Amino acid sequence: MDREPEELQFLGFFGIYHEAYNIIASWRKIFSQIALAFILPLSFIYLAQIEISNLLFSEIDQDEHSLHRTRSGSPMNNRIQDRLTSEWTAFWIFKVMYHICLLVLSLLSTSAVVYTIACAYTTKEITFRKVISVVPTVWKRLMITFLWTFLIMFLYNFVMLLIEILLLVTVGLSNDVAFYILSVIVLIIWAIGFVYISVIWHLASVVSVLEESYGYKAFSKSKALIKGKMWIASVIFITLQISFIIVLVAFENLVAHGGIGVMGKVILGIFCFSLLSILIHFALVIQTVVYFVCKSYHHENIDKSCLAEHLEAYNLGDYAPLIRDKDIQLEQYDV
Repeated sequence: MDREPEELQFLGFFGIYHEAYNIIASWRKIFSQIALAFILPLSFIYLAQIEISNLLFSEIDQDEHSLHRTRSGSPMNNRIQDRLTSEWTAFWIFKVMYHICLLVLSLLSTSAVVYTIACAYTTKEITFRKVISVVPTVWKRLMITFLWTFLIMFLYNFVMLLIEILLLVTVGLSNDVAFYILSVIVLIIWAIGFVYISVIWHLASVVSVLEESYGYKAFSKSKALIKGKMWIASVIFITLQISFIIVLVAFENLVAHGGIGVMGKVILGIFCFSLLSILIHFALVIQTVVYFVCKSYHHENIDKSCLAEHLEAYNLGDYAPLIRDKDIQLEQYDV
């Protein structure tokens, strides 16, 4: 990062995007290697699961139609039911494997990008081989943070679902208009909470790599750190998510279900794949930039020598705590 730490707090929406672009451009070689190793496979899995899911569903749909046209208990009906059972089993096995691969590659990509940017910030020598050796250690910390976030998100969604069921039982049976209005209000509240938790989670991922906190402590640290920058972080998150959804919807409608011919599907597929890879890569860099912006906003200067020791501890296969007798990593500076 070329900017002084105290300058980062003044970065706005476009400033954060510009800073992320400058970082990628300045370290294009190492980021290109990270993209080839982690981000391109991650993008391929995202898009491939859409195509494979559609193929599996089309077979299931055909067999379900055939099942309705056969007499119950007949040999043909039994064969179709057996085939449907096998197809549904294959579908759910595929979904489980997809989410496992997605989680692993997502955490590996996050580990690699955050570690690389931190090394660039401390002017440490960084090579792709060093990143590969460090990623497994960082990945474990990120996994714990993810599991805590998953638990929080699960409880949040469960509570919101209970509220919706309670509305259905108490209001929906007597007043449809009131039920719909209250349901919309609950949906808006859920969406706000979802964005809030997601933003904190992304920042907690960076905290898990660059600080001593991980798991619930990283989540709590991120919650305190995001104060004052929640609006801009939320707008960035929503913008990236909308872009991400547009690419996936375009791929599903134009490539997976489109009737534009094989060559057209190949060209559009490559375009969507490239665009998705760029979005994922850019999003990972941006969440790290947001971390430094939040640190600067709270007047917390990351001591480069201490951070360098922390990063070097990953290479040694050990963990050196950043906080000793007092917090020397997060030193206050006067603006």
